[in-house]
Amino acid sequence: MKTDTTLNPREIRLRRGLNQERFWSQVGVTQSGGSRYESGRSMPKPVRELLRLVHVEQIDLTQIKRVDYEIIKHLKANQPDLYRNLSRTVKSKWKDYELEEAGEDGKE
Repeated sequence: MKTDTTLNPREIRLRRGLNQERFWSQVGVTQSGGSRYESGRSMPKPVRELLRLVHVEQIDLTQIKRVDYEIIKHLKANQPDLYRNLSRTVKSKWKDYELEEAGEDGKE
């Protein structure tokens, strides 16, 4: 079984440059509750998954609808080649964006 150490919330929060209030409120946890998780208290699986989606995958949960999830499931099951091509395209664009943000694109 995975432990909470696979996601170090304090490390993630500091990397994102957020204070505890802002970081934890984005996943529906109070600042004091988040502080306890950062101090080593075990996080419930739903909180851990929300933390991963919001702060690691950087997904804006307010923008996701059930239909989006159903479209993904449909593409994976019925058009796997199209799904893979779309996935590669999006990942490539994210890599380009991350390089730009890091200043590693040679434009400095």
